[in-house]
Amino acid sequence: MQVVSSCLPFAPINWWAHIIEATKVVFDLAEHYEKMSYRNKYRISGANNPIQLSIPLVNGREQRSPMAYVQIFNDDKWQVQHWRTLVSVYKQTPYWEYYEQDLQNFYNTPFNNLTDFNKASFLWICKQLKMNISIEETNSYLAQYPDTIIDLRSLKPSKEQKLLARFPTYYQVFADRVGFLPNLSILDLLFSEGPHTANWLKTNKTVLTSSDGNSI
Repeated sequence: MQVVSSCLPFAPINWWAHIIEATKVVFDLAEHYEKMSYRNKYRISGANNPIQLSIPLVNGREQRSPMAYVQIFNDDKWQVQHWRTLVSVYKQTPYWEYYEQDLQNFYNTPFNNLTDFNKASFLWICKQLKMNISIEETNSYLAQYPDTIIDLRSLKPSKEQKLLARFPTYYQVFADRVGFLPNLSILDLLFSEGPHTANWLKTNKTVLTSSDGNSI
């Protein structure tokens, strides 16, 4: 099974449900940056509300170039801020210590290009899930791919209402305060399920990838 997708940072759980049994993923670096999407942000749990971690961009959200050329604005020391937030939120989760050092090394690595960070985050998760998947990039934009290829490029938060209502649950650190928060970043699931994350995705793949309300 092949998938074409936008290149996303620590993509949401339903995206990974599509990817978990794929043989190849093609990242579209020719598509233009799109506001109100997952292309430079990921959501995690929080003690009061979900927390959105955003990667600041040169020229902000007003991008006029393909994703391959979108640059990160590093003056904000955003990687330090993201790491500190992750520590604050997840240090009490079941598997935080299992991943902590390796993930800290990841956040200590400098990135200048948005897709470089996003690809690196994808590879980091693949390593943790022990996934064997080939990766390609394309700099030629196609509006439509053959039906044999799953196209995830339209995935965005605004199209998830039905998916969120039926989302399968798992342990979350602040569920007793704010209730269960569906379809957060894959990091949220990983820190709760640890080595069982891949099996959880496969077990719940059907409901997470259903076209009913999923936008894909």
